[in-house]
Amino acid sequence: MAALGPRGEEGRVFLVPERRQPDSEHLRGRKGQDWSCSLLAASLVGALGSSFLYGYNLSVVNAPSRYIKTFYNDTWQKRQGRSIDDNTLMLLWSLTVSIFAIGGLAGTIMVTFIGKILGRKYTLLANNAFAILAALLMACSQKAGSFEMLILGRFVMGVDGGIALSALPMYLNEISPKEIRGSLGQVTAIFICIGVFTGQLLGLPEILGQESLWPYLFGVIVVPASIQLVSLPFLPESPRYLLFEKHDQEGARKAFQTFLGKADVSQEMAEALAEIRLQRNIRLVSVWELLTMRSARWQIITVVITMACYQLCGLNAGLVIERLGRRPLLIGGFGLMTLFFGILTVTLTLQDKAPWIPYLSIVCILSIIASFCSGPGGIPFILTGEFFQQAQRPAAFMIAGTVNWLSNFAVGLLFPYIVEGLKTYCFLVFATICLLGAIYFYFVLPETKNKTYAEISQAFAKRNKENLPGEKEEQAGSNGQASGKSELESPTLDNCVQNKII
Repeated sequence: MAALGPRGEEGRVFLVPERRQPDSEHLRGRKGQDWSCSLLAASLVGALGSSFLYGYNLSVVNAPSRYIKTFYNDTWQKRQGRSIDDNTLMLLWSLTVSIFAIGGLAGTIMVTFIGKILGRKYTLLANNAFAILAALLMACSQKAGSFEMLILGRFVMGVDGGIALSALPMYLNEISPKEIRGSLGQVTAIFICIGVFTGQLLGLPEILGQESLWPYLFGVIVVPASIQLVSLPFLPESPRYLLFEKHDQEGARKAFQTFLGKADVSQEMAEALAEIRLQRNIRLVSVWELLTMRSARWQIITVVITMACYQLCGLNAGLVIERLGRRPLLIGGFGLMTLFFGILTVTLTLQDKAPWIPYLSIVCILSIIASFCSGPGGIPFILTGEFFQQAQRPAAFMIAGTVNWLSNFAVGLLFPYIVEGLKTYCFLVFATICLLGAIYFYFVLPETKNKTYAEISQAFAKRNKENLPGEKEEQAGSNGQASGKSELESPTLDNCVQNKII
């Protein structure tokens, strides 16, 4: 087979041999080689100082909540000469929990500019300054007698999370081979869950969940941040960033060799250089341009709904993603969460009717967590990287991050009031969101496992009301001579890669 190449100066189309796709047997043979030591180190160190801290800070405020409220009351009494009233205390507590999301939104907005200048790796490194500053503010707040320091520290930690959850998925997506892209992306979800669990574990009264020790819960943040700070400099920058942004072919070649664990990276370089040639006249797409781009309309809608469901499902994983794919794990995960949220509502309502019912509630909670980690916990970040081409990714991650953090803020601020208003029926809100999400993914989301960007964009083409590749070629043939330009010369990677222009 031959693929259409770019038009020459006289308008002729050259034929370029189509690269043969490796068969499944060959892929199975190289599966184990894809996980190089450097790739593992980059994913583990990157996730430890990024998604782990995000998960940790989601849960760490829960265990010492009564001590923090006492600290707020004591501080208020010293300043005002009277105890704080219940409404003000609830408002301050809700602000303490939810301002983490406001910081996250700020970090998400900042990451595009920082990432453009510093690159993926050095953005993650610089981000540790926010984590260390936040840890110092929160750990010293009690001694300083300032609850404002704790709230400000939560905001700064949110900035760290906003930058991390955009920069880390981009870094992992760009350094991983296509065959294990999903599994490597799940490292983000795994470390979020580990962070949540660690925050709950250290908050036990037997460890740091005591009135005199709760500030150390926030000081612990320094440890993973420092590990990333001293480890990540020894690993390469994203080879795709080096090629696309820095035009450093030799640096990109060495980065590919390090991450893939092999000397011959000519195929990977050729593929990346081909994409560069397609995009040499394309600048980075702004958020507004991406939002108004018809060819990306349903990808954006899907990312927005995925991120919203991720936060609004009531929670904040496994490598089965490459076996089952993204689509069944998202649908199955949210579907099971709907079921278990419904059962949990029944058990909480009837918990006084029989002595065994509270234990069933615990089983439901564990089942909800397991369902979340099986797919919804990490797939949203993977899909954002898979749906969009290189020039669109920064804007796409900004949109996804904005939805993620605004939803997080809504849950943190409103959930205490939802519980107060609906009592044991509060989880029906999350069950409804999970059900609607599962229905949407069933009808709209295509499978993206082991798919190229061109194949994924083609799956959305009809829904976006974009012409399919064959139709574009026909249109190019009929209009090319008249206009002096054809669809094949379009600067968008969507058109070019679908038609295999290199």
